[in-house]
Amino acid sequence: MSAPEELQKEYEGYLTRFTAEHGEVDLGAFVKFKGKLVKKLDLDEFTRVYDEYHQLAAHYFESLDRGDTINDIVVKSIREHAANLLLTAPV
Repeated sequence: MSAPEELQKEYEGYLTRFTAEHGEVDLGAFVKFKGKLVKKLDLDEFTRVYDEYHQLAAHYFESLDRGDTINDIVVKSIREHAANLLLTAPV
């Protein structure tokens, strides 16, 4: 997992993106982002999704470096995690 300070900074960036995109929304509320229904995450939820996203993305890029065939489910999962973090997926 990321260092606590780095993770807190990432979470603050997420909250800033969320507010910029959707205004003031309560934690736990759902909004539409890039055609997907996403929940405004609390820090614990964000930490879990953030870690999963980075693990999936690392696995994806390692697979590309090896020349592996990429499964569409992996790409879809990365995009879903990115949407939950209000990020544009790298794939």
